[in-house]
Amino acid sequence: MDPVTDLHSIRDFIRFGASQFRAAGLRFGHGTDNALDEAAWLVLHTLSLPLDLPEEWWNSRLTPAERGRVEAVLRLRVSTRKPAAYITREAWFMGLPFYVDERVLVPRSPIAELIATEFSPWLEPEGVHRVLDLCTGSGCIGLATGSVLPDAEIWLADLSPEALAVARRNVRNHGMKDRVRVVQSDVFDGLATAPRFDLIVSNPPYVDAGDMAGLAPEYRHEPSLGLAAGADGLNVVRRILSEAGQHLADGGVLIVEVGNSQPALEAAFPELPFTWLEFAGGGQGVFLLTREQLPG
Repeated sequence: MDPVTDLHSIRDFIRFGASQFRAAGLRFGHGTDNALDEAAWLVLHTLSLPLDLPEEWWNSRLTPAERGRVEAVLRLRVSTRKPAAYITREAWFMGLPFYVDERVLVPRSPIAELIATEFSPWLEPEGVHRVLDLCTGSGCIGLATGSVLPDAEIWLADLSPEALAVARRNVRNHGMKDRVRVVQSDVFDGLATAPRFDLIVSNPPYVDAGDMAGLAPEYRHEPSLGLAAGADGLNVVRRILSEAGQHLADGGVLIVEVGNSQPALEAAFPELPFTWLEFAGGGQGVFLLTREQLPG
């Protein structure tokens, strides 16, 4: 990166960071989708300032110590290609902050929009008593769901003990220890004695071998266990579909994100009446099935 001796204000450093990010060919998609927003996130976080800082503050001059810290963070983003969330140790999902590090994927699922609507029109909130967030990672989907369904019991399940350590930290951070259970489980294998759920929601691994081979460096910082799902991206989803019906209550609903593997899934299961959900904020590849529509 170029020297920063002529940079003094918050605005200067955000502009400089964005220019350097573009020049370095960085990739985005872990909370921001462009260089300017990414630079603003890193600069403001480093200065312990809110992301919605009023614009009149942007011309504030940094002290020498602050300039050094901000420069170091911007250089780190370029040199390591780590997503900003791994540098700040924070990601936002459905307007809520979550602790993240390299043990979990950075939250970014369009399911957040569905949670914000309390799963309308697919579920009646007062009828949802127990929710399973399968392949939970950081716990963001389950905990965000708990925030809009305050009377529901939330289960967070994942194969990775490292991911579950992060999920437990987020359970504590959000003050939900009294109604959240965290369980190690390889898909449903660790949930044999669990009660049935009114809602199972999952953002499982679904990246196929071809896409895994072409991942940008930013995505390679994420745990492959949370991404890779075999040649066609369906290794985990097949197991979810074959077993979910046994874990749903009558009238229960399964919601799963499969992203770019949607065409492969439709080809592999032409008999299933998938409802593909639409999102005003963008995103695709999220299906819904009721218990009655599932095999078994």
